[in-house]
Amino acid sequence: MKVLEGNDNSEALPESIPSAPGTLPHFMQEPDDAYIIKSNPIALRCKAMPAMQIFFKCNGEWVHQNEHVSEESMDESTGLKVREVFINVTRQQVEDFHGPEDYWCQCVAWSHLGTSKSRKASVRIAYLRKNFEQDPQGKEVPIEGMIVLHCRPPEGVPAAEVEWLKNEEPIDSNQDENIDTRADHNLIIRQARLSDSGNYTCMAANIVAKRRSMSATVVVYVNGGWSSWTEWSNCNVRCGRGWQKRSRTCTNPAPLNGGAFCEGMSVQKITCTSLCPVDGSWEVWSEWSVCSPECEHLRIRECTAPPPRNGGKFCEGFSQESENCTEGLCIQDKKPLHEIKPQNIENASDIALYSGLGAAVIAVAVLVVGITLYRRSQSEYGVDVIDSSALTGGFQTFNFKTVRQGNSLLLNSSMQPDLTVSRTYSGPICLQDPMDKELMTESSLFNPLSDIKVKVQSSFMVSLGVTERAEYHGKAHSGTFPHGNNRGFTTIHARNKTTYIQNLSSLSTRSELRTTGIFGHLGGRLVMPNTGVSLLIPHGAIPEESSWEIYLTISQGESSLQPEGTEVLIGPEVTCGPPDVTVTTPFALTIPHCAEVNSEHWNIHLKKRTQQGKWEEVMSMEEEATSCYCLLDPSACHILLDSFGTYALAGEPISDCAVKQLKVAVFGCMSCNSLDYNLRVYCMDNTPCAFQEVVSGERHQGGQLLEEPKLLHFKGNTFSLQISVLDIPPFLWRIKPFTACQEVPFSRVWCSNQQPLHCAFSLERYTPATTQLSCKICVRQVKGHEQILQIQTSILENERDTITLFAREESNFPAQTGPKAFKIPYSIRQRICATFDTPNAKGKDWQMLAQKNSINRNLSYFATHSSPSAVILDLWEARHQHDGDLDSLACALEEIGRTHSKISNITETQLEETDFSYSRQNGL
Repeated sequence: MKVLEGNDNSEALPESIPSAPGTLPHFMQEPDDAYIIKSNPIALRCKAMPAMQIFFKCNGEWVHQNEHVSEESMDESTGLKVREVFINVTRQQVEDFHGPEDYWCQCVAWSHLGTSKSRKASVRIAYLRKNFEQDPQGKEVPIEGMIVLHCRPPEGVPAAEVEWLKNEEPIDSNQDENIDTRADHNLIIRQARLSDSGNYTCMAANIVAKRRSMSATVVVYVNGGWSSWTEWSNCNVRCGRGWQKRSRTCTNPAPLNGGAFCEGMSVQKITCTSLCPVDGSWEVWSEWSVCSPECEHLRIRECTAPPPRNGGKFCEGFSQESENCTEGLCIQDKKPLHEIKPQNIENASDIALYSGLGAAVIAVAVLVVGITLYRRSQSEYGVDVIDSSALTGGFQTFNFKTVRQGNSLLLNSSMQPDLTVSRTYSGPICLQDPMDKELMTESSLFNPLSDIKVKVQSSFMVSLGVTERAEYHGKAHSGTFPHGNNRGFTTIHARNKTTYIQNLSSLSTRSELRTTGIFGHLGGRLVMPNTGVSLLIPHGAIPEESSWEIYLTISQGESSLQPEGTEVLIGPEVTCGPPDVTVTTPFALTIPHCAEVNSEHWNIHLKKRTQQGKWEEVMSMEEEATSCYCLLDPSACHILLDSFGTYALAGEPISDCAVKQLKVAVFGCMSCNSLDYNLRVYCMDNTPCAFQEVVSGERHQGGQLLEEPKLLHFKGNTFSLQISVLDIPPFLWRIKPFTACQEVPFSRVWCSNQQPLHCAFSLERYTPATTQLSCKICVRQVKGHEQILQIQTSILENERDTITLFAREESNFPAQTGPKAFKIPYSIRQRICATFDTPNAKGKDWQMLAQKNSINRNLSYFATHSSPSAVILDLWEARHQHDGDLDSLACALEEIGRTHSKISNITETQLEETDFSYSRQNGL
């Protein structure tokens, strides 16, 4: 741009400007301040009326008139001339100017009366630097605390305007009185709310560019607060010394976004003493009184030995007794005794009647005993039952004295009988032929019961059996029973019968299954095949450069845990060790159970055996504790523990609707008599280890599973269990008399203490040509659930269909170590932990990870560990050891909204890694 020469002080006019009378120019538009963006020139405009001429002066010098662009018009209302002029200013011109002030330009307009000057308009080069002078910093504040986020935008011309974003959405302080963004670009939240958690960004912008600050994560956390204490529970014992408890939860409020968990105990226990009811008892009778005028004397007794206390029952019977004291010689009112009160004659006749009835009863009893002894002396039965339906009705209960020692019909003749006390026995009817009786007596296949109540239809002796246990030696058995030599029992002769009995007696008496493995820093998994029991050692639980031999055992036979009160054992007694080893990360122990999980019907406890052999309660499933964690699934309990030891699950039924799940299985084999066939029905707790125990015993006896086992829901309503054989082909088979239906008392089933219930039925073929057996086994609880097992089998082994014993035959190698033992690859696991262990503004932290994996209670346990997410994933590994359902885990992560950057964006190279490839083979 060329500038006209002239004296700035005199403001000399160009020669071409005319001089004429008129008014002074009035500016209708003055030049505005302008900014040069990048290399684009700007235009300065000026408009005046009346104006004969307009020129620009920049930095005190006239701009050459050739640089002006002028337009002239006429104002229609006044008839005066209107002139508009503009010039362009380039970036180079501004940069070349080095004055004490900014580059400026001004308009000067001429009219007939003189000149007028416009305002000075500055021209500056616009810019905005990249870096903020101060970025906002993330904060963690308690709820209702004040949040102040500072922001100093980058230097720029013109000065940048600041806008705040929350989770990429603009913040409008006009709509939220709790937020102020006007104070020197800072963001102030007066009282923090949970909804204020988020990622905050300071946005600076001018006409040149926009700049974003680093995001600041604001976490509004809530420290946990205790709820009110519940009422004290009832004393856990009906009488004597016990305990009461009350609890509270950390839910008032619950800790959120990394807030501190409540301090103190969630459960309090105090001792309580309930007075035991004492039933009253009679004192001895007093001496007879003096004979009265009514020819009677009296004697009395009092209910004071002891008197009833604390709600006990009063004595039963009469407190006073009278009788005639003259043996008929007394005369009342001067009359002989036989003339007084005809009712006495009637009483005498009643006595004669009762005496006759008593004699008849004694005669009938003698006749029944005689028939019984006669039948026992016979080798064949005199009655054939064609169909079991004829025997399904009408059980009768009878009492009998304990038989003397040495009776060959007893299952264990070594028991010392009490010959003076009449006992009532209860148990199912199990009648055997003479050979079977001898086998059962000598082979210890059955355990005697101390208190059995028998419901029978005849006077035959009955029995109830429990199979022997066999030890697991570290190798998985095949899914079918062995063939060949084991079936030799069907043709056994008298000369080798003794050998067979010895073999039965020598079945393994060891009382536990055991497996071991050596584990190091990489961790691993120890599994007891086909029992549902497993142990997960997480990565890093064992120190580096160390290795331990860890063992896992299942106690068989009757557990050493004697449940208290109404408690029952609902799972096996499991030991893991060695007990003196300390792990740095909790390990996961999985124990199967047979309870139908419902907190309204069951109160389930985890118990541990101390070094002194006593059992103590570790925790209840409904309690919150930080020492261990129990997750109850429908068929197993997964326990996170810090110490090895012996553990068991005990269930306390809260109502009659509490249900134990029983597995019903039927096995069969030929007996010593080639025409006989034995059916053995087992009702056991629905746990894999209980079924494994039965299968082990049946393998030794040559038994064959005849039908897929079925599930029976057994309620805790005190009703007994009935087992019967139905629909036997009438002209092909017959069942031994009085054995078609057997009843087992409720307590024997409910309090089985992990011992399988076993009832045997003996069938007989009419001819050896009969090789097919078809019948039904009905197992039902009185007023409860019923299951029918349809038996359709060949008694010849080479023609019999094989039924798989276990739905999933587990590995012959119980111990797996290193990455192959886990479903989640270690690299992905680390990324998940790094993501969820860090508190997030939207609450997407480890607590949400737990919630998406159905872990909703006792979250305080995870909060006590350095990596809560790692412990949650260990629990996931324990729950999914068989299915390895990584899809469900991926879906849970997708719902949380973090999988794109953590799981889904795994490159092809990562997919080819060894550990991830192994995981894909296991179900990813």
